[in-house]
Amino acid sequence: MKDNLIYIIKKEEHNKESLINLIEEHKEIKFVSLMGVDLIGNSTDERIPIKVFINDIDNFLNGIAVQTDGSSVNLPGISTLNDAKVDMAVDLDVNWVVDYNYSLMDSNSDAPVGTILIPCFLYHNNKPVDSRSILKTTVEIFKQRILQILKENDTYLEKYEIKKEKIKDILLTTATELEFWVKTPNDKAEIDALTTSQRLNEQYWNRIDGVVRTALEDCLITMDKYNFEPEMGHKEVGGVKPKLGVEIRDNHIMEQLEIDWKYSNPMQTADNEAYIKELTSDIFKRYGLETTFLAKPIKDVAGNGMHTHLGIAVELNDGKVINLFNSTTKGFLSEIGYGALMGILHNYEVINPFISSTRDSLNRLKPGYEAPVSIVTSLGTDEDTPSRNRSVLIGLVRDNNNPKATRFELRSPNPGSNLYVTVAVCYLAMLDGIEYVFKNQKTEEELLREISKKAGENAEYLEKEREYRSEEDVFEEYTEEYRNKVYGISPRTVYENIRNLENNSEKMKIFEKNMMLDEKIINSIKASILNRWRTEITHRVIKEYREEIIGYIQNPEYLFEITEQDEKKWGEIKKLKVYISKNTEEFGKCLFAKILGAFEREEYELASNYIIELEEKMEELRKLYNEYIKNLL
Repeated sequence: MKDNLIYIIKKEEHNKESLINLIEEHKEIKFVSLMGVDLIGNSTDERIPIKVFINDIDNFLNGIAVQTDGSSVNLPGISTLNDAKVDMAVDLDVNWVVDYNYSLMDSNSDAPVGTILIPCFLYHNNKPVDSRSILKTTVEIFKQRILQILKENDTYLEKYEIKKEKIKDILLTTATELEFWVKTPNDKAEIDALTTSQRLNEQYWNRIDGVVRTALEDCLITMDKYNFEPEMGHKEVGGVKPKLGVEIRDNHIMEQLEIDWKYSNPMQTADNEAYIKELTSDIFKRYGLETTFLAKPIKDVAGNGMHTHLGIAVELNDGKVINLFNSTTKGFLSEIGYGALMGILHNYEVINPFISSTRDSLNRLKPGYEAPVSIVTSLGTDEDTPSRNRSVLIGLVRDNNNPKATRFELRSPNPGSNLYVTVAVCYLAMLDGIEYVFKNQKTEEELLREISKKAGENAEYLEKEREYRSEEDVFEEYTEEYRNKVYGISPRTVYENIRNLENNSEKMKIFEKNMMLDEKIINSIKASILNRWRTEITHRVIKEYREEIIGYIQNPEYLFEITEQDEKKWGEIKKLKVYISKNTEEFGKCLFAKILGAFEREEYELASNYIIELEEKMEELRKLYNEYIKNLL
């Protein structure tokens, strides 16, 4: 059957006449939904009948479209019970998509019922209070400041053979790589099989087959209909080979995949990423498969990343585009490129809380799983050899045959990161580094020396006791002690990450460039992140760990006779189980009770320390019980 559906409504069509004509031609479109994104990345979703939209279309397109009571968004300290109303204003400058429900067919057109998803901004008391507004304001400020810097530095423009009156626009480009796990429902992960397969690299870039292949190909074809311009879908490092079940269908599927698509401007990239996750989940679900975009869905196995690419270019009046990261002397980077990279490295302690804001995200950032743990970059061993160092936080991506491809790849974001805010804080940090470069009139050679400095060497912008560049595998080449000393200590809990905002007040000044990121907004983000962390620990993690501990039983029936050695080992296990999960007169409150009590008193630092101890004790318990069971067998 010919596909007559409409998938995308471009910004040129965001006018009354075009929209009414489109809706009249596509009777299967029954609803609109306004997509606002709160400060920690939660999206609004509702179904407004298309008749309501048409009848009130002037307000939708020209002002505040919808008002809510604030209950559907997370804005602590802003949208309160006595001042809860939040207004939603349509964004006319990005593409809209039509989301189809293939489980519900329109009886007249025999087509799936569609909903126009309309991105919007959230306002509280006439002030923007959402992630999309943060990104929009950041992009505007960044472009204005870079344009001003370029026009104030004629000699710099001469290197690119650019005349300032010929500059049309500053272009910011972003892209993401989306990783996710897919599995058959109710199958539990066999950790040993998954870790063995990962160490043997059995799945990475392996052939995709069966129902996973069908779902992935369907996903790529559908993405193309939405003009997302998919570039690749492939297996990632994690997974095991599926088994052939009854009716010649695969079962016990557990595989990690990645999907990539073309770059765009920051706002469109973030909007696309948000919808592509939903689209991917829906398509795989139609084939009986579950997807998860958690950063670390399976313990001891590779997590899901969402590597984020960042670039800057200038567009001239004649349409020519020049990448501002490219050196004109065949070096690694231009002055702007070095400044942007150094800005992220220097300020990463205060942008990381907005990127890795969940327990899940920090669990992913551990050595051994191709996820970054150190604030360090790689440029390449020499100017003619582009780097492919996968152990660094942010790498320089270059193609000697394609100057337009030069960009940075930030490897810490995951599919749960709020991409709107992630990109915004990165560009604010980049601007800080670029302003340092031009304020001090630094050359490429001086900047290369500074970013390549050794710990203890003086630097004007970067910190004296830190290092920022390595062309080695930082996991294999350096000890944990050395990494912590020269690259900084990675936060172990959400609280430790948030605390960096208080411990680095000087670096917090980068947010002053975006007036929207004032104290009230930042405090609301911090409160949202801490509330989510607290709820997850107290309502989910402790419950899961309690169930795990209950499962550690002495001498299951099918095992052999217990020896004195086994009795001794079980004594250690029992003592540890009690310490973690049971209050006693002898030992007092258990770890679970201490954590719950600390959260109840809002003593977050104490709770954080107890959680670190809990994770260590749970690892010790798992190891002991594994040794106990193996000896019985």
